[in-house]
Amino acid sequence: MNKMEKIAEELLSIGAVFLRPKEPFIWASGIKSPIYCDNRIILSFPGTRTIIENALAECIKQNFPECRIIMGTSTAGIAHAALAAHILDLPAGYVRSSAKTHGRTARIEGKTEAGQKAVIVEDLISTGGSAVDTAGALREAGIKVLGIVSIFTYGMKKAEEKLKENDLVNISLCDLDSLVKTAKERGYISAKEAMEIIRFRDCPSDQGLTKGAKDE
Repeated sequence: MNKMEKIAEELLSIGAVFLRPKEPFIWASGIKSPIYCDNRIILSFPGTRTIIENALAECIKQNFPECRIIMGTSTAGIAHAALAAHILDLPAGYVRSSAKTHGRTARIEGKTEAGQKAVIVEDLISTGGSAVDTAGALREAGIKVLGIVSIFTYGMKKAEEKLKENDLVNISLCDLDSLVKTAKERGYISAKEAMEIIRFRDCPSDQGLTKGAKDE
């Protein structure tokens, strides 16, 4: 079992991943998905949380040694960014989806300085929109974005293209292939369902998936 498969097993064991090929979720983007990953659940399981946050910290340390501040995406990335920063003894902050309408009307929270080298922590990469938006806000403030570290990625072509267009590198602890492989081996899904989920990743607009529940 490789590192990604170990993370996949942790996510499956705590119920952070919902696999419903026959009753897909509908993301806010309108995409029908047979899988939904809710990494906020990690926070409720100390054992898994420790494994995930240590893995995030190690990933940042190994791939972005010049990092001087860790910034979380709003809202799911905030806690993971703070915990990883605590392990690495680095400053942390986060970027709001939009500026506050009161107080300092800030969008970037935490003490930051122009020229600072930052790594963004994202809970997952689906279409890549929130990560790109976060990076844009940081760059506008003069902060150098070294890259993104995420817990999970769906590995969609659209996201990969969007990140590349914005000169962003993402490194994930777990990807869809590893998750599906582990889920099939552990009996969470059948071989046929595994193929359907991979097909979704490769063709997310396929209307062969039936109408499902609204993804929050």
